[in-house]
Amino acid sequence: MKAQAAESRIEQLCVEHGLKMTGQRRVIARVLSEADDHPDVEELYRRALSLDSRISVATVYRTVRLLEEKGILERRDFGGGRARYEATEHGHHHYHLIDVDNGRVIEFEDPEAEELMRRMADRLGFEFVSLRLELFGKKKKQSASAATPHRKGETT
Repeated sequence: MKAQAAESRIEQLCVEHGLKMTGQRRVIARVLSEADDHPDVEELYRRALSLDSRISVATVYRTVRLLEEKGILERRDFGGGRARYEATEHGHHHYHLIDVDNGRVIEFEDPEAEELMRRMADRLGFEFVSLRLELFGKKKKQSASAATPHRKGETT
């Protein structure tokens, strides 16, 4: 594998957390940083293996566990029996809509939902700390004349 000049976002977080960055950890960090989906460990392994044939699935599992312990990655359970991962986003709030038919995850933002949850926490006597919102749904059946708006993260 050729060395790449710029560190990935996750590589930078690893260094900030004092982690030793081996070549294989760099590959895994880069794969995670470049993921625009929420891969499980097996998918991370497949992608990393295409960049470095020496990476073992055990190395990927250990690295993911370490990154999760350090707060660099967040584990998500979108159903389907496999944990999926994404980089921890501090200060950036987004939510997930999971298509129960095919497992596709659509990320979206909604400041109104967040404000509603802040008001709800306040009304119940709590200080709002964080919010995790995961919606599960099925694509609506449409008539040929109906059109739906395009949403962030959704491809046509």
